[in-house]
Amino acid sequence: MKKSLLKSKLKQIFLKHKLSKNHAEICSNYLVKAEILDAKGHGLARLKMYCDRIKAKVINPKPKIKIKKISSSASYIDADNSIGFVSADIGIKQAIKNAKKTGIGLVAIKKSGHYGLSSFYAEQAVNNKLMVFCFTNAPAALAPHGAKKSLFGTNPICFGVPTGGVPFVFDASTSMINRGAIRRADKLGLKIPYGVALNKQGRITTNAKEALRGTQLPIAGFKGSGLAWMVDILSGVFTGSSHGGKTKDPFDDFSGPQNMGHLFITINPKIFIGSKFIKEIKKNIKLVKKLPKAKGFSNILYPGERRNKTYKKNLNKDISIPAKISKEMDELNA
Repeated sequence: MKKSLLKSKLKQIFLKHKLSKNHAEICSNYLVKAEILDAKGHGLARLKMYCDRIKAKVINPKPKIKIKKISSSASYIDADNSIGFVSADIGIKQAIKNAKKTGIGLVAIKKSGHYGLSSFYAEQAVNNKLMVFCFTNAPAALAPHGAKKSLFGTNPICFGVPTGGVPFVFDASTSMINRGAIRRADKLGLKIPYGVALNKQGRITTNAKEALRGTQLPIAGFKGSGLAWMVDILSGVFTGSSHGGKTKDPFDDFSGPQNMGHLFITINPKIFIGSKFIKEIKKNIKLVKKLPKAKGFSNILYPGERRNKTYKKNLNKDISIPAKISKEMDELNA
């Protein structure tokens, strides 16, 4: 399907679910962008979930989002249980505004929901010539190191910085693969890679449904578990949001809003070394790229380069929509 037509259909669906024109536009843009980036676990596969949660009144389609000024650098946002795309879009724009004033922007968001890819927001900051950290918590999916029950989310860590060329954007979940990929595999009857999740009995499984009922494996064992915990503190405890396994699963738990937390930190990268920053980061990247290549590698890519290539490659292509998701879209638009 052509992107313009898909965007129009998505906007129509969100409008039917009582979102404002502006909020419907924001959500549609982010879902289409996820598809272009081949991040399909964060794209159309989640559309029905968002709409179901609006119908169940656990996402507020008409939120009264409040921004509280803590200082010239810090802001605290009450998202009023809005869809996550909307609150995060407002939050990153406020963080950018604060950093442009003072050199640093710190924005905490509470009472939000799933906001898609962290890189969506990091990119906005980098395009404004700022360094950025993005954190968000998520429903229980990872067992803390030493435990046999899931508690932490797949809590991603995202960092972005301008380079004078393709932005450096590192966006990675603290699990072996993101939960959206497993959700999509379950929806479409696909297998998941070996070694990324355990079933309820603690055995490795390639069955997506078993993985969702079991637990996902963190990156790098104890280290990945520690990073997931760090993000739970930063985006959950620190922001006054749900944490410690209390974030509701958006697909399975309709007993109330998710109350997810997000934290954005934006920094003017020139505050210490001025205009030398871009020169130095270019030198840093060049030093890495000049290293001898390991077997099978023709190039050493930095985070963000592969993503940029994927985006350019897919930008002018039509978006392929699986029949099951296409049917869901028709039903949501009926």
